[in-house]
Amino acid sequence: MLRAEILRARRRLPEGERREAERALTARALELPAVAGAEVVAAYVSVGSEPGTRTLLDALRERGVRVLLPVLREDDDLDWGVYEGPGSLVEVPLGAGRMTLLEPGGPRAGVDAVLDADVVLLPGLAVDRRGMRLGRGGGSYDRVLARLDAAGAAPALVVLLHDTELRDTVPADPHDRPVTTALTPSALHHFS
Repeated sequence: MLRAEILRARRRLPEGERREAERALTARALELPAVAGAEVVAAYVSVGSEPGTRTLLDALRERGVRVLLPVLREDDDLDWGVYEGPGSLVEVPLGAGRMTLLEPGGPRAGVDAVLDADVVLLPGLAVDRRGMRLGRGGGSYDRVLARLDAAGAAPALVVLLHDTELRDTVPADPHDRPVTTALTPSALHHFS
């Protein structure tokens, strides 16, 4: 029910507010020390009413950061490809009325490419005061977080949200991992 509520609220946001939120999130992300010093950032291309990432992806690339973008595999795990600019993205429909993703069209770097990331930008619907992230429920990023843990990798884990999506609590399972930071257009939230 919480996922449906948040998705409805996102769809109701006027386009002007979405663009302004994307600009604010980009500025806030670029000021984050972990992002400012990153050589490799694993990110994602926002779709639909998600908080916008495209301006941030281009800004990172312009700074010389290697930006990895996910490629959804048939088993719902994530492979990775390098972002080479907006023209390098291809549309991948998920079928049956689900969303269409934008993925890098170039060579695949493998599921372990994320282990090189200094920062991982994670999509999410909400984050609570403990840093627990509510995703869409597919488990793709749970696999990524488990892979990072298993390898002993400790990148900054950052979720981009709208201001109303920071909650007191969100449902969490034993396998869920907390994120380190949530960025909203108006604030930066660090979690221990």
